[in-house]
Amino acid sequence: MNEFQKFLLIVSAFLAAYFAPLGNPRVQTAILEGFHMLQEYAREHVLFCLIPAFFIAGAMENFISQRSVLRYLGKGANQLTAYLVGAISGAILAVCSCTVLPLFMGIYRRGAGLGPASAFLYSGPAINVLAIILTARVLGWQIGVARAVGAIAFALVIGLLMATMFREEEAQRQKTIESVTEDAGGRTLLQTTVYFGVLVSILVFAAWARPPEKSGFFYAVFTVKWYIVVALLALLAWVLAKWFARDELVAWKASSWEFAKKVLPLLFGGVLVAGLLMGRPQVDAGLIQSRYVAGLVGGNSLYANFIASVVGAFMYFATLTEIPIVQGLLGSGMGQGPALALLLAGPALSLPSMIVINSILGPRKTVVYISLVVVMSTVTGLIFGAVMA
Repeated sequence: MNEFQKFLLIVSAFLAAYFAPLGNPRVQTAILEGFHMLQEYAREHVLFCLIPAFFIAGAMENFISQRSVLRYLGKGANQLTAYLVGAISGAILAVCSCTVLPLFMGIYRRGAGLGPASAFLYSGPAINVLAIILTARVLGWQIGVARAVGAIAFALVIGLLMATMFREEEAQRQKTIESVTEDAGGRTLLQTTVYFGVLVSILVFAAWARPPEKSGFFYAVFTVKWYIVVALLALLAWVLAKWFARDELVAWKASSWEFAKKVLPLLFGGVLVAGLLMGRPQVDAGLIQSRYVAGLVGGNSLYANFIASVVGAFMYFATLTEIPIVQGLLGSGMGQGPALALLLAGPALSLPSMIVINSILGPRKTVVYISLVVVMSTVTGLIFGAVMA
């Protein structure tokens, strides 16, 4: 940040503080709602989602060789394999738009190409198997199938377009990465695989969301998830004691802390602002009232689909919360097309995630990535709405 940008930031903060209508009851409620959302985020996502993600990102930094990342996700990798790995690995994790960020940062810094990394960035929060199943059961099989197909296609297309649009910058970055490539660790491939498998499993089960129905496989796993997590933590302790040296563990801790320092302040600020503007899901207490949003997304016009995509992109959705929100909006007159547009843009993006993505990719790539998600969601929603009509 240069001096002029710092000056603008200070002036903006001064003007906001000077002219804020703090006497307005709606503004007072929205400010409180922002802190409620931040508290909810801290209670439900930091300990069991973000912290495991930070440790996985730190492990990537220290225990995966750049040569391995470049082989499967870098410039010299088979492109079909690279994009499929990016999309499928994100789908396996099934994390929210914020939890995926440390993992994205980890593989991107380690040498993954912009295209496969972008596919991973979208697929992680968007291709959530449980969310897609519940979408089909609650909102109808048509929108559930459309969400599944659209999310997979989005991950691949967005990755390909990002790589194509920034190919010159990406080629230069890959040359820089290749010049400092080194191998990491003295463990066998099996030991490294077990280690990362345990870390990812801890993240998956600790973040396992409670399904709305108290029956079926997903609810059965939810009821025993903490027993599974404790068993996995015990296995992790054994792995660390047997296969890792003390200096490696110190380096892992330092890298994980470095990721946390870079991501958490931006996320917390973004969540606070998102709560101020939109309020928590299913709580109409932000500056932007939900009845206005519902009125804008009625029918299946281009305008309605675009508004649904933009609102979805800026809102923060915890895992599975997008489904009851869309269900309520459909009951208020929302069209089928805008509903799909919101489901494709909402879980994959949020204001907090945009702020962090900008710190990783820079403004140009971030704007392009967000624009691709919004435009593709709008067009897909428009087509789906026309088909359903």
